[in-house]
Amino acid sequence: MTTYHHTPRRPRRLRLAGAAVTALVLAATGTATQAMAAQDTARKPQLAKTPPPPMPTLTWSDCQDGFECANADVPLDYREPQGRTITLAVVRKKAADPAKRKGTLFMQPGGPGNSGVDFVRNNYEDLPAALRDSFDVFGYDVRGVGRSAALTCFDDARYTKAVTDAKGVPGPDAFGAAVREAAEFNQACLDNSGQLLPYVGTEYVARDIDLLRQALGEQQLTYYGRSFGSYIGTVYAAMFPKRVRALSLDGAYDPYKYANRPYDYDRAQYLALDGTMSRFLDWCAADQVTCGFGDGDPQGAFEKLKSDLDANPVPTANGGQANGYTLVYRLMFNINEGKVIWPSLGAALKKAELRDNTSFLLRPPSPASYDFLGPNVVVECVDKDYPKSLRKLQRNVTANAKDAPLLGPAMAYGPPTYDHQHATACVQWPAEKVSRYDGSFRARGSAPILVIGTTGDPDTPYQDAVALSRQLDNASLLTFQAEGHTAFGRSACATDAVVGYLVDLKVPASGTTCADETQPPSTTPKTAPPGTTLGELRNGVNERVERIGDVS
Repeated sequence: MTTYHHTPRRPRRLRLAGAAVTALVLAATGTATQAMAAQDTARKPQLAKTPPPPMPTLTWSDCQDGFECANADVPLDYREPQGRTITLAVVRKKAADPAKRKGTLFMQPGGPGNSGVDFVRNNYEDLPAALRDSFDVFGYDVRGVGRSAALTCFDDARYTKAVTDAKGVPGPDAFGAAVREAAEFNQACLDNSGQLLPYVGTEYVARDIDLLRQALGEQQLTYYGRSFGSYIGTVYAAMFPKRVRALSLDGAYDPYKYANRPYDYDRAQYLALDGTMSRFLDWCAADQVTCGFGDGDPQGAFEKLKSDLDANPVPTANGGQANGYTLVYRLMFNINEGKVIWPSLGAALKKAELRDNTSFLLRPPSPASYDFLGPNVVVECVDKDYPKSLRKLQRNVTANAKDAPLLGPAMAYGPPTYDHQHATACVQWPAEKVSRYDGSFRARGSAPILVIGTTGDPDTPYQDAVALSRQLDNASLLTFQAEGHTAFGRSACATDAVVGYLVDLKVPASGTTCADETQPPSTTPKTAPPGTTLGELRNGVNERVERIGDVS
């Protein structure tokens, strides 16, 4: 197991509950944000004056199926480049055709919280041959994730209690309970990973990538990043624009809003997710035969199902319980697959309505989920600059729950898990943020960067890709007209464009549109269509695994 090396020191305890939370947070309104801005301003010149960190040495060993694995020691804190280190797990598979080799392709999954090692291993065979021939395909677990000194906050038992107690239709006292639980989550982060928390932000991740680039002997970076991986790539380009060969940023973030206006960023996500759910239910109403859920009123049936499951949870095979929150949680991830999965979602909703616990929408989050969710919260709390005001938090949470009524309330008032549920924790975040990057995001002087947005993306709204393409100094925007999250592997048109760009630096004209989305099948598929993880979803084992699919 990889570790980070430090002298143990027990982190301070943070006790926040009830009125104490309100008093402390309201007292910090304004001053905390100003202090953080001053800290960041002071930090960057200090980093510029530090000596360069030592380049890690990669000692490769066989790790099955033609992959090679290694460990890379990088600074824990780049303000002290010769000081403590953290060990990153890395993996590669060498170019299939050495005669065509152009270098190393970094592949970065979404998250934060997904394993880059697993991303490469799980997806390598489905990559287009041109990528496998042209590049050593490389991935790594970013600091605090997977095999790279994984963060721990709530333990499995405490996380299980949190998601079991959560509701699909929260009650009138939900805000106070959510704030208290988020404070407990933060305390668990301090207790279990306090020495690592300040150093997992995306600025330090980008610095790690630059050291790994050097260790691999690459003069410039060739990179494919999806979802949160697009934000990592954006920060890298902003910090090291001259070191960019080709960056493909799929399911792109609006980086300025993500880092500096997080309530605006969150709201767009709430509306995008609920918009996708609404369009799915509209399809159900229009095609009841294929959907099979709702008896002519799918939206009404869905609202009733959430309440019924909250009132009478369904026992699961492993002795747990599935309620309305479980349903919303699974829909949040699985609806990412696009229209091709809509018949399967209809069938799973019907099973849930019949209290059939074989429905993959009635699988509660598991320890495999928690390994992803904990780092997901922590990294975003380090990266984002939320105002330190519980009153502002309550106004935003209330508005999001009201304006995204299908899935929003469960997300807004649920425990700290995925993106939509971070604000309650991040407003109260107790640790330093020395590794946070706040801009600029222009990447002036970089090579052309390919930004990809999907018009019906429920996770990274299309307008984020538009915004990123405008913030970058030299970017081309490729649009995929479709439902679902990201485009590469789901669209032959987009996949071909990405391959041509990464291999031969052929940049699609900005404004290029792909419109080859797979439409809903007429019956529930028994096997996974190309580009989806449907087979996993039907068996209820999808724990936010990042897969690309094969459209080659």
